[in-house]
Amino acid sequence: MARPLHGKKDVEAALRYAEARGWRVECGAGHAWGRMYCPSNSAECRCGEFCITSIWGTPKNPANHACALKRVVDNCTMACLQDDGKE
Repeated sequence: MARPLHGKKDVEAALRYAEARGWRVECGAGHAWGRMYCPSNSAECRCGEFCITSIWGTPKNPANHACALKRVVDNCTMACLQDDGKE
């Protein structure tokens, strides 16, 4: 079953960006709209601190929240290590 769309277009675009890079998005994680999970889920990935990220349903500034979500995806330690190995 496909996940429900996020109500804010900027955040939805960031979620699609994360999914395209292998991140898993799950809805209904308590107070938050949902959570994003790193595809690597490695203990070496910043001690797991950034392997799970909350997605807010009604962020104060949707564009800033979307940028923060993309930054988490782009700065994932394991993804950076895998990209370095390809070169």
